[in-house]
Amino acid sequence: MTQQKARSDSQPRLHQHGREIQAYGTVRQLPVALSYDARMYSCERLNRVLADTRILHSLYKKHHWLMRGPTFYQLHLLLDKHADEQLALVDMVAERIQTLGGIAVGDPRHVAEITRIPRPPDGAEEVPAMLSRLLEAHETILTDAHDAAARVAEQGDDGSNDLLVSNVIRTNELQTWFIAEHLVDTPIVVA
Repeated sequence: MTQQKARSDSQPRLHQHGREIQAYGTVRQLPVALSYDARMYSCERLNRVLADTRILHSLYKKHHWLMRGPTFYQLHLLLDKHADEQLALVDMVAERIQTLGGIAVGDPRHVAEITRIPRPPDGAEEVPAMLSRLLEAHETILTDAHDAAARVAEQGDDGSNDLLVSNVIRTNELQTWFIAEHLVDTPIVVA
């Protein structure tokens, strides 16, 4: 009997379905010394930043793959580096939401419902258009992150303010600078 029980216990229990134990848009009570309202507000704002950041990460990967022209190699590497940095931000923002007792937007279909970044064409665009699209996405995130940082600070959420200022804003500003400099029309050899 013990031999038979051991064999049946090693079988994975497949096709399981469970009930939802916490709904999106709610926060659990965790002892983080912030009010329910402050945590709800921060989670809402952070989820918007998270959705836009996930889309920006995807745009970076798409444009990295579709890069063309004489600066292919440099831009191919730069866009991949920026994608990795955006992916790190995705994890930081999602973990902050979870720390506050919320639910981080996870499913790409849900992200698509929340994001404010316009969908690019399915095909390849000219390089300047791809770079401009990245800059517009950065600006969307930066505008929201600046506002969110100020408002979560008013609510006493210093942790979310620090994340937004020290990580989201600074990373996006630096990446904006690096991308924007590729759109300056300067001569390569003749001055």
